[in-house]
Amino acid sequence: MTDALTLTNLTKVFKTPAVNGLNLSVRQGELYALLGPNGAGKTTTLRMVAGLLKPDSGSIRVFGIDALADPIGAKRIIAWAPDEPMLYDRLTPMEYLEFVAGLWNVEPKAARERAESLLKLLGLWESRSQRCEGFSRGMKQKAALAGAFIHEPRLLILDEPLTGLDAAVARQVKDLLQSRVQAGATVILTTHILEVAERMADRIGIIQNGRLLAEGTLDELRKLGGARQETLEDVFLDLTSAGDAVTA
Repeated sequence: MTDALTLTNLTKVFKTPAVNGLNLSVRQGELYALLGPNGAGKTTTLRMVAGLLKPDSGSIRVFGIDALADPIGAKRIIAWAPDEPMLYDRLTPMEYLEFVAGLWNVEPKAARERAESLLKLLGLWESRSQRCEGFSRGMKQKAALAGAFIHEPRLLILDEPLTGLDAAVARQVKDLLQSRVQAGATVILTTHILEVAERMADRIGIIQNGRLLAEGTLDELRKLGGARQETLEDVFLDLTSAGDAVTA
């Protein structure tokens, strides 16, 4: 089976290397949590996968498609939701979702049905006719997430998807992500809420200084972190502290 995502020697340098020869594979149909300290290269990596940033070297393959040679082909099966929601503020949520669905050539009837279902699920149905410009950050985040789901992509890339959401809606988003994975989609997410990764992720990758530091299930990471480690937070702090010591 072809992996959903394969990164080979992926590199991006600004003043210093942000992503430094990163090798990473994400399997089809899994929820993969990409974790790391601030500045580890998580968002830069995801922006390159989404086609928003060109790598300096290396390769990106999405379901076997060379994303650098065929960026349009790769983008057709990807959805990207950044940590800062990007909306057209003068549109209502329903108008925004219909607009995004049109960009993806989703049939109008299907688009309307999906939009209604997503808005109800995310608690935006009563606000469907209000312009997004008056929304709180959490409401904007929910609308942006709905936009990412509207064309039912095979690979969902979510950068801090729970930012600004209250506990009830965060639970709904988690349920939605898990339902998409159960339906065959692949989800890659970053989060600073390690409990989310611990409970939801099939596998976890920890990057530091632009390189993959450790990867595996929570049990596999526990073995790397030492038998005394119990929670993902324990493992994360142990591994990243060891990584700092190696690079110091």
